[in-house]
Amino acid sequence: MPNIGPLEIIIVLVVVLLIFGPKRLPDLGRSLGGGLREFKDSVTGKDNDRIESADAKPDPVHAEKSEPASHRS
Repeated sequence: MPNIGPLEIIIVLVVVLLIFGPKRLPDLGRSLGGGLREFKDSVTGKDNDRIESADAKPDPVHAEKSEPASHRS
């Protein structure tokens, strides 16, 4: 198995910086971290708990607000 030292990691990071540029690196890291978190949650089974708790609590931002009957046309 090949050993990856600090020099190889620095070379890979420089190549990634040259390919994607400094503006896209934060987005790339954020999406990579989110994907790894979802994978870990699905492997450990935490994903099912989150779905059940989301079903129990309605989202107040997206909840429909009904208008009073006097304002309807």
